[in-house]
Amino acid sequence: MTKQILVVSASPRGNESASRTIAQTLDARLRTEFPDAKYVYRDLAEDHLPHLDSSTLKAITSKDIKEVEENREAGRLSDTLTEELLASDLLVIATPMWNFGIPSLLKAWIDLVVRPGKTFQYAEAGVEGLAKGKKAILVIASGGVFTDGPWKPWDYVDPYLRQILKFIGIENVQTVRVEGLNVPPLVAMAIPNAERAISELTLSGPR
Repeated sequence: MTKQILVVSASPRGNESASRTIAQTLDARLRTEFPDAKYVYRDLAEDHLPHLDSSTLKAITSKDIKEVEENREAGRLSDTLTEELLASDLLVIATPMWNFGIPSLLKAWIDLVVRPGKTFQYAEAGVEGLAKGKKAILVIASGGVFTDGPWKPWDYVDPYLRQILKFIGIENVQTVRVEGLNVPPLVAMAIPNAERAISELTLSGPR
């Protein structure tokens, strides 16, 4: 049962953002599918999350209890974001591709929620993700086409996000692409193709 859905948006372009536009279409389908779920929206362009500094690192990674206590206030935002993620059954990440990678806004969020002892832990067999039993949907907008053709090896967004989600235990990941936005013959179909992909997503069933 999907009780909470967390939507993380990274584009600073507002209504001009293709990833936000498609995320809104996805949101409409999710609300139809899961009308009783709680929806949490994290707009990274408005939140201006800080990048990790010394105090925050000590608060969220140190094994020294005194050091953690002394820097607890610095780690409070990380606590909030991590709790949002762990309380959610479904995570939606909507992001543009910038220079073949993710915006630093999204990287800041990732660095604040990928935490030892919270979302992953070191075990005898290696690393164990602690955010298991969740689903994720990636909405990725790009000027070029990266699902096929000569530019595919240049895509460091989908592989990276899938790897980091797997690292914390989220392996059920689907991707919706809004691509070809800067390619004149393709741009007219970029949004319709993404909308069709949303209609074909598997939202129910095993996590």
